[in-house]
Amino acid sequence: MIHTGYKPFKCDVCDHTCRCSNNLKSHMRIHTGDKPYKCEVCEKMFAQSSALKCHMNIHTKDQAFKCEVCYKIFRQSSNLKTHMRIHTGDKQFKCEVCEKMFAHNRWLKDHMLTHTGDKPFRCEVCDTTFARSSNLKRHMMMHTGIKPFKCGFCARMFRNTSSLKKHMIIHTGDKPFKCKVCDKMFGSNSHLKRHMKIHAEDKPFKCEVCDKLFACSSYLKTHMMIHAGDKPFKCEVCDHMFRDAGNFKNHMSIHTGDELLKCEVCDKMFGRSNSLKIHMRVHTGHKPFKCKVCDKMFGQSCNLKSHMRIHTGDKPFKCKVCDKMFGYRKTLKRHMMIHTRDKPFKCEVCEKMFRDNSNLMKHFRIHSGDIQK
Repeated sequence: MIHTGYKPFKCDVCDHTCRCSNNLKSHMRIHTGDKPYKCEVCEKMFAQSSALKCHMNIHTKDQAFKCEVCYKIFRQSSNLKTHMRIHTGDKQFKCEVCEKMFAHNRWLKDHMLTHTGDKPFRCEVCDTTFARSSNLKRHMMMHTGIKPFKCGFCARMFRNTSSLKKHMIIHTGDKPFKCKVCDKMFGSNSHLKRHMKIHAEDKPFKCEVCDKLFACSSYLKTHMMIHAGDKPFKCEVCDHMFRDAGNFKNHMSIHTGDELLKCEVCDKMFGRSNSLKIHMRVHTGHKPFKCKVCDKMFGQSCNLKSHMRIHTGDKPFKCKVCDKMFGYRKTLKRHMMIHTRDKPFKCEVCEKMFRDNSNLMKHFRIHSGDIQK
């Protein structure tokens, strides 16, 4: 069978074929989530004995080659060198047609099919053609609805392993891709590439309200929501509104109860491990973000960005009534009360109303005797 390529044992879930029944049994664990092999040192479970052997290198340090960026373990130094190209951006393989560069030879081979146009594998449902049989198999799952790959944390199902790996970052918090300019870490290479546009000198997209420049139109659209006050993502449970999908998904876990992570200090719950990590800085006092102008430290990058407006004079928030500009959203909200005449803060003694809490506290001294009326 090795020479003929004959594989008589077929998986009923994803149509994968194997040469022998033992290989099929081993393959089926991908779908069932069964992990019968246990590490006697740390009790971690594995679906394959080979994966356990590779894992044991961590404890024995026997022939273990470790990536210092993402901590992935390799049996051979050559595999580690090949893997490192993901982090270094080294691309040694060049397409002779369009001169595009690739980190791996197999990626170049796949790319070459775009020039030859050879797509011998056809979908019998919609007649879409593919260059590789694996792409056709993945495509067929769209028609069948099969999602054979299961997340071991939240039981969510996926059509392919790449989607599952991307999803797993939500639970593990791993961010192996690093920006060489600002050292910010990302969970996927695509997110890093999108982030790199922030550092690009060419920023052709300009905000007509505050003149801020952006590298791509999507960033400008997101930014414009600040001025317009748009929050297109609505929670159907409590009607809370959000500007971006990430914060909306994080909020929804409060209602669904999906894999909530608890702060051991104050019992606050979070939907993502990264959110919990950021929150923990409140308790630890860790402030990794430093202002380059005055050296003030901040726990979150968004707080640093907000602080920088003190130095730059940037005022992105505009009053729709009188066109006055403000550096902070809360300042704009307080200003809007001048136009709306809202006075939400009430004195419990004389029922006089005030626009903000500070004026109410100042007024209250009249009743407490701290100052003379």
